[in-house]
Parts: sequence; structure tokens; C-alpha cells
Amino acid sequence: MKSKLTILFLFFALTLSAQQIDYNTAKNFIAEGYDVTEYFNNKAVKGDSKFTATHDNVKYKFATQANLKKFNSNPEKFVPQYGGYCAYAVAVNSEKVDINPKTFEVRDGKLYLFYNSWGINTLDKWIEEDAKKLQTKADVNWQKIKAKK
Repeated sequence: MKSKLTILFLFFALTLSAQQIDYNTAKNFIAEGYDVTEYFNNKAVKGDSKFTATHDNVKYKFATQANLKKFNSNPEKFVPQYGGYCAYAVAVNSEKVDINPKTFEVRDGKLYLFYNSWGINTLDKWIEEDAKKLQTKADVNWQKIKAKK
């Protein structure tokens, strides 16, 4: 009985201490409702309300049933880095900034989204300022800010 209580206590302690990720769900969906699987085909395609999924308590839209099926078979492959916030802003300012879903990069099999408005395209800056170095910096910064709202 004592070991069962210990296990139960550890389970609740781990559950309470686990950090929740603050995902960017502008327009109620990750990537503003764009199909995350299509980014891996180098396309920004709006998802359709007929094809939706929920992963890690976050909603996703897909352009087709086939894309929904592809996502469901391996969702972690398609989840945008840094909760779907602008990768450049996470790297440079350690801030969560909304994105333009048409501005993206797939690098080393991972999806990165960027802010692009009013003449500021952070994807261009990401590439110009050494994407690999910024990616490393963003990875560190994300660990510090991922649970903050």
C-alpha cells in the first residue's frame, strides 16, 4: 500500500511540475489555421474546417483528408517550433510574437514560422543573420519562455 501511495504522489508531483507550452493559436488554430503538413511541401495552404485535429490540446486545420491522416500518423513531425511563434523573435528578443502563416521555413525537418508585415520580414533576417546560430539561441530562449503567457 505504501508503494502505491508513493507512486501516486510522484505521478501528481510530476503532473503539477510539468511545464505546459503556450502555443500561438491566433484564429483559434496553430499557424492561423494553415495546413502544417503542406509547409513540408514548401507551400502555405489554408486548412479547411472539415479536416481538423487536436494535438497537445491545440487545434489544427488541414487542406485534405489525406493531410489530416498524415498528421495523425506522426503529429510531432509537423508541430511548429517555439509553439508556432516567430522563431526570429524568440531567438533575438526572447519574445513570443505572432506570425504571418505565409512566411515559413522548413530546416532540418522542422517547421519555423515568422512575422512578416509592414516591411519587416523576419525570415529574411533569420537567414541573413545566420539561421543556425539563431536557431541555437531560440532553443535556449524557448526553454525559459515556453510556459509564460
